[in-house]
Amino acid sequence: MNKITLLAILILCVSFASAKSPRHISLRAESMGGAHVAVVDDKDAIHFNYAGLSQINRLGNYDKRPEQGYYPRNWIGDMRLTFGGAGEFSKFLSAYGDVTDVQDLFRNAQNAADESNSSRTSAILDSLVNNPRYLNIINSHDHKTLEMRLKFDAELAFHNFGAAFWMNGSVAPYVEGGLILPYLVVDTFYIDAVAQAGGAYEIIPNKLSVGLGGKIVKRHKTEMVTLGLANYKSVVDTLENKLDNATDDFFDSKTFSFGLDMGVLYQFNREVRFGASLRDIYFKSLAGETLIPNFTIGANYSPKFMNSNTGFGRKFNVAVDFADMFNADRNYKFFSHLNFGFELEQTLAAIPGLNNEVRFIALRLAAGFRGGYPSAGIGVEVLRFFTFEAATWGEERGYYTGQEENRIYMVQASIGF
Repeated sequence: MNKITLLAILILCVSFASAKSPRHISLRAESMGGAHVAVVDDKDAIHFNYAGLSQINRLGNYDKRPEQGYYPRNWIGDMRLTFGGAGEFSKFLSAYGDVTDVQDLFRNAQNAADESNSSRTSAILDSLVNNPRYLNIINSHDHKTLEMRLKFDAELAFHNFGAAFWMNGSVAPYVEGGLILPYLVVDTFYIDAVAQAGGAYEIIPNKLSVGLGGKIVKRHKTEMVTLGLANYKSVVDTLENKLDNATDDFFDSKTFSFGLDMGVLYQFNREVRFGASLRDIYFKSLAGETLIPNFTIGANYSPKFMNSNTGFGRKFNVAVDFADMFNADRNYKFFSHLNFGFELEQTLAAIPGLNNEVRFIALRLAAGFRGGYPSAGIGVEVLRFFTFEAATWGEERGYYTGQEENRIYMVQASIGF
């Protein structure tokens, strides 16, 4: 594997661009509008509220715990490897083809200029004038970002314990027309890697749980990179230099940061849970940034008549969060912190009477609003081992709430129990 290929992988394994702390992306939670701090009945408790680990292998056992709800997510635990990606892949491939076509034109013009001992810049400009198609290609991509995102999760959760290692990634290159010659700009990208573990403890059995966890975080941050399309070698050299910078200090312990997450979960009755979490309490800056802790409170309602504990089990949740209360970035207003949504999960094929321990196909549908922007998602579980999910949600790209929506479409696949 050459350096350029490795760099491409690293760029696609960088964190979601944000001034805040690294944020794990759960498509289940995002499809519900991000309202999840009181839902947390599976491995997502590691990321949203460690106290929810007390729910694993407990919810759904109606005979022993009638006040705890119904449908069990997993009867042993939750162990998953997940790969996901987002972006307009067809648009990205089309743009890549356009850039290589323009670069071929530049290379041919440079070779002709070298043979005639004339100016390379003049030769390129003459070629563009004589081939207006390439000017149209450049103009069509001018300042239009082509954002690509990837994620990788390795998660392990049992009753009262959970651990995870995950990486998220984003890169958004665009073409700048320039005054004379165009060039490629790769906006700020990050490499985030997070290892975390924690547990839950029931203060009042079946009622009140608390959770605590720690994390080690590494972020490699590279600011804007400008690459001249007219010179292929400069592109290669620049990318190799960025790769060297990224790998040289990635495992330098001085660049790691350490943080704490804590949470509480209260089961009010068999249908209602309340949750609160204080996450991302870091003891040092991360990549030169001082990070703001995330304080979130929320509630979840699972109506009895909508849930079923049979072999063809059904789970229905309605949740609301007031999220990230300490963050006032981008002039956030009240509704920017308000997330709410619902999910419906239905087992479609199973062996009846076995309390969902043998289910073949389960379908999950969800929708909501995250910070005022709509979200939706779908998930299909096959043989309890394979899960395929897709979700969309909006993020604020502007400088104030509601200015400019950045619509994300992401798909992922996971294996495990």
